Amino acid sequence: MDCHLNDWFMEEILPHEPALMRYLKWAWKSPSEVSDLRQETYARIYERAATARPRSPKSFLFATARNLMIDKMRRERIVSVQPTENLNSLDVWRDELTPERRLMARQELERLADAFDCLPETTRAAIWLRRVEGLSQREVAQTLGIEEGALEGRMTRGLRGLTDAVLSTE
Repeated sequence: MDCHLNDWFMEEILPHEPALMRYLKWAWKSPSEVSDLRQETYARIYERAATARPRSPKSFLFATARNLMIDKMRRERIVSVQPTENLNSLDVWRDELTPERRLMARQELERLADAFDCLPETTRAAIWLRRVEGLSQREVAQTLGIEEGALEGRMTRGLRGLTDAVLSTE
């Protein structure tokens, strides 16, 4: 075991544990999984630091925790698809697009478009370039002439606003 790595971990990472726990409790939907997230975050950091120490350990800690949560959310959304010979044999109700559902979808799209139009110009451009045009974060930041960290903040606030607008029932 690398004693220097252990010392680094204890000096640079562990002092931030209370802040990490507050962040995980605030950001994660299931309080019972917070301890596991903390441990997995630590494991990822330890593994990465074994090859190269991050320049900003605290930032690396929180970025690692955030990325871990994103990875877990993505895995939860994956649906297993098993091929079947005859789809009619499944006896599944058809998902009919009723006039009511069509109206709800149109209203949701209008809320999204209105919210998108209300975003600041740079935020709107960042979301469009990243999510619609498919540019990388670095490419979007360079195109807009802003730092990647600032871009990330704009994207987070903008997407949160769009989500709130679409989910609102007003």
